[in-house]
Amino acid sequence: MKILVTGASGFIGTHLCRSLLSRNHRVIGMGRSAAKSRIAHEGYRFIAADTTRPGPWQENLSAIDAVINLAGRSIFGRWTEAVKNEIRESRILTTRHLVQGLAAGRGTTFISASGVGFYGSRGDDILTENEPAGEDFLARLSVDWEGEALIAAEKGARVVLTRLGVVLGAGGGALAQMIPAFKRFVGGPIGNGRQWFPWIHLEDLIAAVHFLLEHPDISGAVNFCAPAPVLNRDLAAALGKALNRPAFMPAPAFVIRMVLGEFAEVLLGSQRAIPQKLQEHRFAFHYPDIEAALQAAVRAAAA
Repeated sequence: MKILVTGASGFIGTHLCRSLLSRNHRVIGMGRSAAKSRIAHEGYRFIAADTTRPGPWQENLSAIDAVINLAGRSIFGRWTEAVKNEIRESRILTTRHLVQGLAAGRGTTFISASGVGFYGSRGDDILTENEPAGEDFLARLSVDWEGEALIAAEKGARVVLTRLGVVLGAGGGALAQMIPAFKRFVGGPIGNGRQWFPWIHLEDLIAAVHFLLEHPDISGAVNFCAPAPVLNRDLAAALGKALNRPAFMPAPAFVIRMVLGEFAEVLLGSQRAIPQKLQEHRFAFHYPDIEAALQAAVRAAAA
């Protein structure tokens, strides 16, 4: 297949592009800076473009079999109104311009990232793909983001909305933020630690993308998270065990809110999401257990 990947130079995108190439797909990677492209392969081409603006880059979509849309400004950090606008536009506008560039009637597979933030903070509720959206900033953003992707169906595309949990893997993502704190003996639960934490190992995320490419009967929302979400306090304990460090230094909720403002609610919120659709289609997780997933990620990071 000929596949275009946005966000190709990011943590997930780089690993995904390499995996696609290993299966003999031809890949066009897209991102803001060619300097960040780290892949040298005869089947790979990188295009530097600002995808929040229409332009000649859209011409590359006319003969594409699949699009995997991972583009979006990081949500981590204190949110100002300007930052929230960047987070929103990087997702909404990129997706809109990708859809505009698709060839009508080609039957392109359009896999567009979203997040479990779609559901809002829902306590102990079990969240399948059929649950309604929440009402906070990330939930409203996810609804609009997914809405832009779904317009691709009007051009005959198969649209899949991958609602990602927190991605665990070596070399980036959440663990790049968490591991240093634990190594300095200041790691532990966030808030009361009783909020649910939906997660997925990077290898399973990539395997699930291949699974979607190989199963044209799957469309719509798909929760990209492991089948066993964990409480935040159990995540901290498992990471402490993997690093051989204690996990007894909680970050009080009021401190998190004071430092991070509105973004703190993302860390303190609870989403007990499960991958019902992937399980119904018999996708096999390599890392269904948090301890095994963290131990594998820590080993890979140390290698």
